Amino acid sequence: MGEPMSHTAQFLSEIEKVAREIDLRAVDAVVEELRSVRERGGRVFVLGVGGSAANASHFVNDLRKLCGIEAYAPTDNVAELTARTNDDGWEASFSGWLAVSRVSARDLLFVFSVGGGDAARGISPNLVKALELGQSSGARIAGVVGRDGGHTAKVAHACVVVPMLIAERVTPHVEAFQGILSHLFVSHPALQLTPAKWESQAEGSQR
Repeated sequence: MGEPMSHTAQFLSEIEKVAREIDLRAVDAVVEELRSVRERGGRVFVLGVGGSAANASHFVNDLRKLCGIEAYAPTDNVAELTARTNDDGWEASFSGWLAVSRVSARDLLFVFSVGGGDAARGISPNLVKALELGQSSGARIAGVVGRDGGHTAKVAHACVVVPMLIAERVTPHVEAFQGILSHLFVSHPALQLTPAKWESQAEGSQR
């Protein structure tokens, strides 16, 4: 028998395997939602919890800077988020923020989540409540998640479901692909308006 594969080699092999299974039509549908929200002058509200919140913050930056899309994440305002959680409960933390932002039919709610929310199981109830508010306001919904049975995938107009091929590493792979796909979105020719810093430099001046 050969030597067992190292964790490094195994992990990177899994990334390649997951990448091959991504639904390209779903990716294109998300790009179209982002292009459309910019065209109609709407905003993108990016929702995520835990590692997905960090990805949400990064995505907001890139949407604004590279794509000229007005975007926000409730988790970027720690004072408001913790005040709402303390006073109104975690379940209402995102929906309360969205209500003050006057989310409307012009806007797009964008979810980064491993499970996508599940009210019955008490998983990410704040995502579920936020999406319910978005639906009642006529907002469009998109996302990158790891479960097609989660609330986000069920109600989204466009959603990339990252295949959960490796049961023991679902969270790291889904959250990693949130980052990979968000960079795919913002570098897509249908969306990107401004080159990133290094790409904007003359070839000979790069270090």
